Amino acid sequence: MAYSKEEVLNKVEEITTRLDELEEVERFKALEARLNDNQKVKDLIEQIKKLQKQAVNLQAYGKVNAVKQIDDQIDAIQAEIDALPIVDEFKSAQVVVNDLLQRITANINDKVNEKFNSIE
Repeated sequence: MAYSKEEVLNKVEEITTRLDELEEVERFKALEARLNDNQKVKDLIEQIKKLQKQAVNLQAYGKVNAVKQIDDQIDAIQAEIDALPIVDEFKSAQVVVNDLLQRITANINDKVNEKFNSIE
């Protein structure tokens, strides 16, 4: 049976809709929303951005030691962000969803290759 391009694209749309409804994906999206709404995370990210701008300016003037100090400050703030429970939870959910997507992609790739190889 032959399918039109439109039928295949419609099926892809259906699959992506079903993926969005998976418990793992819904959990990831909920954690992402909580993380994006977290004021402490926003403030720390803003601090990192300011420090990065300072580092760029200092680097332009060849202030290597000052850049190193700022990089250390950025690393400390990043460690503070990473230590937050919401960030850890988000990263775990991200790993689960990424693994799921990789398995689905590999499965689709295998099936497509099987079909093309059987044509030869």
